[in-house]
Amino acid sequence: MLTVHHLGKSQSERIVWLCEELAIPYELKVYDRDPVTRLAPPEYKALHPLGAAPIIDDGGTVLAESTAIVDYLLAKYGKGRLVAAPDDANFADYLYWFHFANGSLQPALMRNMVLSRVNVPADHAMVQFADARRQLALGLMDKRLGQVDFLAGNALTAADIVVVFSLTTMRLFYPYDLSAYPNILAYLQRIGAREAYARAMKKGDPDMAPMLT
Repeated sequence: MLTVHHLGKSQSERIVWLCEELAIPYELKVYDRDPVTRLAPPEYKALHPLGAAPIIDDGGTVLAESTAIVDYLLAKYGKGRLVAAPDDANFADYLYWFHFANGSLQPALMRNMVLSRVNVPADHAMVQFADARRQLALGLMDKRLGQVDFLAGNALTAADIVVVFSLTTMRLFYPYDLSAYPNILAYLQRIGAREAYARAMKKGDPDMAPMLT
């Protein structure tokens, strides 16, 4: 039996959503963050040496790292769904946007978050560089979503499942404005209309309204 260990308000929402889209039977175990530190509780950290979300246990196989888990679940249970095959016209687009979230967008947001939390002045060169990279990444995505409904084309793929956290729940930790990116906002409305996404968010974080605007 697949067990998804979900830390509230974290990247593990990707895995819950993927399981819902693929209709994979799974057991969901939800862990609340420490009310003071906002970090994972000790029982979550004990699941894996890094103690970071997400973590799954598939019949004794324990795996961390969200994109590794996504690849694992798609290979084992996906049956060709939510991926682009090598001979598909959008294969390169799928690969690029699948890796864009954790390779470009999330690191840009993390840099901005860290700099804001240590109160680096807004006119500091590092802050300006970090914010420029964030805007560049979001602008690239907005342009893409003005051409297609989803990142790899006109059908949802795992690339979308990986990237949406950075556009939504990540804003709880680092608030930023998406009003300059109308295509991203329209995209988030399409995501929010998906029954599997709504189920996943309700199961994993029932006290949080998805940040789709």
